[in-house]
Amino acid sequence: MAKMKELFAAYRESDFPTDGGFIVSSFFDENSTYTRYEAVSYSNVKDIYASENSLTFQAEGAKVYILVEPRNYAKKHIEPAYREAEYQIPYRFKELEIHTSARDDRIMIAKEPVISYSAFTILQPTGNNFSYLFYYSENIVAEIQAFFADSFRKDARIPLRDSDKAAAVFASVFKKIVIPPVSN
Repeated sequence: MAKMKELFAAYRESDFPTDGGFIVSSFFDENSTYTRYEAVSYSNVKDIYASENSLTFQAEGAKVYILVEPRNYAKKHIEPAYREAEYQIPYRFKELEIHTSARDDRIMIAKEPVISYSAFTILQPTGNNFSYLFYYSENIVAEIQAFFADSFRKDARIPLRDSDKAAAVFASVFKKIVIPPVSN
């Protein structure tokens, strides 16, 4: 099983793999089940800059976004790339795999990752949000899939069958960004 740790705790404790790993962050809406997830695969960390509310990685990274939109979301007709900042992901509908749950919630998963060749920033979570660091393991794709199925179900309140299906779709995209760490 992959080791998982809260990202900012791992940084404070210097328990951070600089050769590669995976960061999963969530952004939950306080008034609904609207949820944004970001999953980052990183490698070759040159430096990490800490600020009061974020960590900036000078590293290569690939990020995949997921959006869980409740059926009663009033602005569902607006492309996710053009929504207000707290509801936004950098994709248009045609760039997303969209799964509609039995309750008519929509789970939107990026078909392709966003690549960063120099730096990326992870915000410190507030409220119920989280940022977890996953250490590389041989079974990382299956473990990330299980993590997302559980989070979709418990945190975003997606029905069991739909959370499992959406997590499987995400795992197929996540495979594209898995880079095993290079041992020296």
